[in-house]
Amino acid sequence: MREREFREYAEACQARLRRAAFLLCGDWHQAQDLTQTTLMKLYAAWGRVRRDGNVDAYARTILTRTFIDQQRKGGWREESVGEIPELPVPATGTPELRLLMKEALMTLAPRYRAVLVLRYWEDWTVEETAHALQVTPGTVKSQSARGLARLRQAVENLSHETAGR
Repeated sequence: MREREFREYAEACQARLRRAAFLLCGDWHQAQDLTQTTLMKLYAAWGRVRRDGNVDAYARTILTRTFIDQQRKGGWREESVGEIPELPVPATGTPELRLLMKEALMTLAPRYRAVLVLRYWEDWTVEETAHALQVTPGTVKSQSARGLARLRQAVENLSHETAGR
C-alpha cells in the first residue's frame, strides 16, 4: 500500500518538481538529481508526511533545502545552457523574454533565487517560504525585495548586452 501510494505520488509530481529544481539551479541534469534526491528523502518520511497531509509543501521544502545545501557544499559547479522547460500552462511573453528571465535568475545568489522561486513561481506565502528556508518572515521579505531589485538590474544589463549584439 505504502509503495503504491508513494509511486503514484512520485509519478504525478516528478515533472513539477523538476521544473522548480531547474528554476533553482538552471541545469537540467542537476535538476534531475535534485528531484531524485528529494523523492528519496520524501520516501524515507512518507508515512509521517502522508499522515500530516501536506505532501506537496513538504516535497518543495526538501527540494529547496537540498539545493541550498548543495550550494553551500560547493556541489554542481558545472554550468550548462540546458533545454527550454516544458511548461505546464501556456507561457506568456515571448520565448526571448523567458530565456532572458531565466538567464537573469541564474545570476542571483542561491538564497535569493530560492526565495524568488518559492514566492513567485510556487506562489508560497511569506510564512511558508520562511518555514521552508528556516529563516524569519522578515528575512523572506527583505530577500524578496533585494532579489527582485537584483533580478530587475540583471534583466536590464542582459537586455543591453543582447541589444548590442
